[in-house]
Amino acid sequence: MQADITIGEALREQGISRRSFLKFCATSATLMALPPTMAPVIAATLEKKRRPSVVWLSFQECTGCAESITRSDSSTLEDLIFNVISLDYQHTLQACAGHFAEHIREQVIEQQDGKFILIVDGSIPVKDGGVYSTIAGMTNEQILKETAQHAAAIVAVGTCAAYGGIPKADPNPTGAVAVADLIHDKPIVNVPGCPPIPNVITGVLVQYLTFGLPELDPLGRPKAFYGQSIHDRCYRRPFYNKGLFADSFDDEGAKQGWCLYKLGCKGPTTYNACATEKWNFGTSFPIQSGHPCLGCSEPDFWDAGSFYSALSTPTDNIGETIIYAAGAGVLAGAVLGGVHHARKKSAQRHHQPVGIDDLEKES
Repeated sequence: MQADITIGEALREQGISRRSFLKFCATSATLMALPPTMAPVIAATLEKKRRPSVVWLSFQECTGCAESITRSDSSTLEDLIFNVISLDYQHTLQACAGHFAEHIREQVIEQQDGKFILIVDGSIPVKDGGVYSTIAGMTNEQILKETAQHAAAIVAVGTCAAYGGIPKADPNPTGAVAVADLIHDKPIVNVPGCPPIPNVITGVLVQYLTFGLPELDPLGRPKAFYGQSIHDRCYRRPFYNKGLFADSFDDEGAKQGWCLYKLGCKGPTTYNACATEKWNFGTSFPIQSGHPCLGCSEPDFWDAGSFYSALSTPTDNIGETIIYAAGAGVLAGAVLGGVHHARKKSAQRHHQPVGIDDLEKES
């Protein structure tokens, strides 16, 4: 563990140039939707910060969240481990195993009491005493409660840790629950997604280190990354507004990039940064690759109905609703224009000026 040195000292030890560090901070500012002028502020804050020790616990999960963070392009995993945090315990990435690995976790709890960050991915089984997932002879619930008791804050990475995820899906045979269902006396930041976007995971950690706990939405998610729906930022949104929808995955609409709403896209009810941060070094995201959003960053997404059925709306054809609404607006404008024209002609005959108040009275 090297959590006692500052991030600035760690940077110099690693031979990281000032230019590279400022580039890292500028990228982090962009991830948090902050102006570029905040990059020097982030740099000054991080340089003086002590490298926090991080314990990462993995429970009922598929390793997808850990795989995701290893593919982060800004900040990269190497940036985080070597320059920003001291990742002292993580099942997938740590070199040691067995008793020595558990000794490190216990050492962090003892030496960094109340100072370290606890990251959790995976749901926690509680049925039948939690026997469905154990580590070093302890149930996931026991390890979580023991470790969380001494943590400064908890980051629940992935929908499984945030809301129970797929293990909690009906019929939930293991009694899977989320971190927040068991821990009530520590600040918890949920970073859902199946898996979460790599840059969002690292961005949340940098945001916490720089500014403290981020502003959260009602579901415990950072607003900087989960403040808008995918639908609001989707490049297919103009087609939705025009009522242009693909009816199948291989029709002309699909080939022309029309909205996937009718094919089950959950973008209108899903809050995440997929449409802006994207995946694979900003290359694409599911909707861009031609598949509707599954809504994986929302609670109970697995049981929310068919992934390929359109969301329920007051009308069966939302495109028609949009067209009708637009038509009604045009009709209203025409009527109002006719009233104004007639009023103007009448005023000219009587040599009276027409004001906006007169028009409002007529409308």
